[in-house]
Amino acid sequence: MLLYQTRLFALLNVFALQAVILALSVAWQAYVQDAIHLYVTAAIAFAFKAVIIPVALHRIISRLGIHRDVENVVGIGPTMLAGLALVALSIVVMLRVVSEADALAREDLAFALSVVLLGMLMMVVRRNAVSMVVGFMSLENGLILAAAGAKGMPLVVEISVAFSVLVAFTVIGVFLFRISERFETVDARALEQFQGDRL
Repeated sequence: MLLYQTRLFALLNVFALQAVILALSVAWQAYVQDAIHLYVTAAIAFAFKAVIIPVALHRIISRLGIHRDVENVVGIGPTMLAGLALVALSIVVMLRVVSEADALAREDLAFALSVVLLGMLMMVVRRNAVSMVVGFMSLENGLILAAAGAKGMPLVVEISVAFSVLVAFTVIGVFLFRISERFETVDARALEQFQGDRL
């Protein structure tokens, strides 16, 4: 769904939906594993990724006056086909690598790897800096899902990851404002042309 969106606001709404599903998945893992600390992780994921970050990005887009359309390096069709190929690759790789693990754990890890790879793909095929940021955060969602499915991480590590993501998001927000002030755009293609003009 993230790869298919052509509007920034719709992209952010789908990312918020992904974060809600992530929080529910981690809560389910907490129930299955009887791990109380994973409930805290689910709450952090819901608060930061489903509410705070999407709302903040909505405000950044409105304040910067960024063009609402999402521009891709390649068309939607080839992008979706590449996404399907990455999901299939994730399933094949994980089912072979962790063949002796529990069936549910194998599927969780395969799904997490596919989310990571789709986040990377999104960072590659999008031209707008905001959609690249969303791809990066989607990639991080996959890492959290993988950690929760593999019997979780210690609570201290989870909290430090959440705060590091918040700090990174703050830096990215400031970075986007500076880019917009300096170049009057956040389109990666325009920034590459500016770099070429200087060379």
